[in-house]
Amino acid sequence: MRFDPDVLARIGAFVAAHPGLSLSSASNLLIDEALRTREHPTVVFRDGPGGRRARLIGGPDVWEVIQAVQSARAAEPSLSARRIRALVAESAGLTVAAADAAIEYWAAYPTEVDSRIDRARAESAQLREHWQRTRRLLDK
Repeated sequence: MRFDPDVLARIGAFVAAHPGLSLSSASNLLIDEALRTREHPTVVFRDGPGGRRARLIGGPDVWEVIQAVQSARAAEPSLSARRIRALVAESAGLTVAAADAAIEYWAAYPTEVDSRIDRARAESAQLREHWQRTRRLLDK
C-alpha cells in the first residue's frame, strides 16, 4: 500500500508514540478504527493508560457504558430494556441515543469491550486487595 508523504509522516509519528507497533500494524489498526468509526459514527478511539479504546464522542468509554448496563441489569433484573437504557443514560449523564450507540458498538465487537471490562474488574480487585492488606496492617 502506498501513502501520500504527509499521511506516511503522520503514521510514522503515530508509530513513534506507540512503542511495539510497526508501520504495518499501525496502519492496520488505524484503518480498522476508521472503518469502525464509519460503522458507528459516535464512537472514536483514544489513547489512555490502559491503551487505545473505543469511546463515545464527548462521553465515556464504551466499556464503561456496557459495564453500567450489566450492573443495572444485575441490580434490577425485572426492568425492561427501555428502562435499563434510560437508567444507564441518566446515571452516566448521557442521552439514551448515546447509551444505545455504546450498546450497538458492543454488539458488533463484544470480545474487545468484554476484555476491557474484565481488565478493569481485575485491576479493581487488585486495588481492593491492596487496600485491605494495608488496612489490616495499620489497624492492628
